[in-house]
Amino acid sequence: MTSTITPASDPAPLGSAAEQTHEPALPEGYTLRPGYPPIQDYLRLRRAAGLTPKTAAQAAPIPRHSWYGCYITFRDPGKQQQQQQRPREQQQQETGEGGGGRRREEEDETVVAMGRIIGDGGWYFHIADMAVLPAHQRRGLGGAVLSHLLAHIKAHAPRGGGEGGREKQEEDRNGGDNGDNGDNGDGEETTGAGGGAYVTLFADAPGRRLYAKHGFVDAMPCGQMGMMMPMGWEERQ
Repeated sequence: MTSTITPASDPAPLGSAAEQTHEPALPEGYTLRPGYPPIQDYLRLRRAAGLTPKTAAQAAPIPRHSWYGCYITFRDPGKQQQQQQRPREQQQQETGEGGGGRRREEEDETVVAMGRIIGDGGWYFHIADMAVLPAHQRRGLGGAVLSHLLAHIKAHAPRGGGEGGREKQEEDRNGGDNGDNGDNGDGEETTGAGGGAYVTLFADAPGRRLYAKHGFVDAMPCGQMGMMMPMGWEERQ
């Protein structure tokens, strides 16, 4: 697991300048959208990207219980140009203008990348479901999703105060009152988080370079080692 301490600014409204200045440029045909992809797209993207497959029941709670998310869609620029050249009345019928239903242009889009944040909205945030379709990798999409998520944390996480982090770690090493800190389960006091936002994620080998470019560091040198407990339900009655 890798982690970084991301300083949080004062809360800002959605779409604020604080986020817009961090909006990454995308290649033609790609659009970054806030929110979460439809369940079937989510399941398909996880499988295609090599993540552990999940079920629809596992994916259903994501929009309600995640703190924030975004995804990238792709639409062939050639199709978009063809639509723009069609007569106005035909465009209105295909895009659903003046009526309900799903827009034709949305039907022509493919979800190709995603990521989301699990957190309390206060100071602890975990980035999950970072995935890009193999056919669309090496185009900066993963970096765009990560930059957008981090910018959202910086813009909306409350500013913290107080001390801690490296100073606390040094005190413990020098025999401070809390030198035996084995009961401090989350370990955040020893990573330099101080009063700011604390952002974590799990990184596989291919993703480590991307995360390091955005400021993430290995947790182990900071006094932590990631732990996990996969919980299966095979024996549940």
